[in-house]
Formats: sequence, structure tokens, C-alpha cells
Amino acid sequence: MHLFYAPELNTNDFSLPEEETHHLIHVLRLSQGDKVEVTDGLGTLAVCEVAQISKKSAFLKMLTSENLPQPARRLHMGIAPTKNMDRLEWFVEKATEIGVCRITPLLCKHSERKVLNTDRLRKLVVAAAKQSRQFWFPTLDGLCPFDVFIHQENSGINYIAHCHPGPKEPLSSITKEDVVSILIGPEGDFNSAEVEMAMKRGFQSISLGESRLRTETAALVAVVAFNIS
Repeated sequence: MHLFYAPELNTNDFSLPEEETHHLIHVLRLSQGDKVEVTDGLGTLAVCEVAQISKKSAFLKMLTSENLPQPARRLHMGIAPTKNMDRLEWFVEKATEIGVCRITPLLCKHSERKVLNTDRLRKLVVAAAKQSRQFWFPTLDGLCPFDVFIHQENSGINYIAHCHPGPKEPLSSITKEDVVSILIGPEGDFNSAEVEMAMKRGFQSISLGESRLRTETAALVAVVAFNIS
């Protein structure tokens, strides 16, 4: 069955959001009586029947519903947005497909992009989560200053990837933990003050390998390493 997204699944009869309605009617060309699956991105999976269709609306009747548990292993990625939005969008899409709990764009001293519109990114999260049949969608935050982020309370183990000298944990370290936060800096890297600030807050330095990676590549390497363990 085709999977659709509806942020509120608290009634037995409901209408789909505009974009989901367009997909149901004009792309998939479903008809009254067809069965579909619907999720709210918060663990609910409902089997529904298309009850009524008009040119711009689709009303569904819920037949069954179940609440699926949140994944026990959770990864929170903090990433400095790239100057080229296509590269950040690519990361958000692929990270969602592979598996990430939360993505926080970071405003750093060396950031080339200091303003971020997250509307399109949120749409990419929804599309990628549906495509990969995930029923707990990642949280996508707005742009957050680096110093604000590291002073928040983050559960689990916190890592910061950077190219500055000093001892670093190997990438394999993140595979041993169930709840992890990882920070990836901009193309110019975190500055030394940011690294020092993070380490004072309990973040551990981590190495992603010998190669110097682009921001979105480094972030995806971390996502893959966490998920294949």
C-alpha cells in the first residue's frame, strides 16, 4: 500500500494535507474505496480507506491503527549549512533515508550560510521518510548558534569532528553507543575557540578518517557509521 503523511491522526475520519492530496489524486490516481497507509511521523501507522475524493480534497476513513516504538538507537546531527543548498538538501534526504533522529543546522564562526529557510528541507524529510518507510520522522530544527547548541542538555555521548591537532576518538566509538550527538563544522572547520568550548562542555573530539571531507560528506559518513553497527 502507498504511504501518506498526516500530522494529526486523532480522528477516524480526516482529510490529507494539500500536497499529500495532490499526490493521491493526480499522481497515483487512487479512487474511492482504495486502501492506503498513513503515518503522523510520530510512530502511528494507520490503514485507511479513501472515503471521498474531490478535485482538491481527499477524505480518509481509518480502519486500523497501531503505535510503533521509537528506535532505541538515536543519532542527533549538528551540521553547519553549506553555502550551496543542494549539498545540504542532499545530506538531509540521505540522512533521513539511512536513519537519524534529529538534525540541527549550526551557525558557526566560519559559516558561509548565515540564514536558512527550512521549509524545503522539512518537505525533503517527509518525502525521504515515507520513501524509506519510517514512521518516526527526524526532527529538523531551525538554524542554531553554535554556543547555544553546546550549552543545551544533550543526552547520551557528544562528539565534535574537527581537523585541529590533538587526540581524537576513532569513528568506531560512535557505534558503541545508543544515543549520540555529533557536530560537523563548515567548510572552514570549527575555529579553535569553538572546539575548546565544546570540549569544556563534555564533547569528545572524533576523527572521521585520514581524508579531509566536505561538510555534507563528513556528516553522512557519521550517519552511515552509526547505522551499520
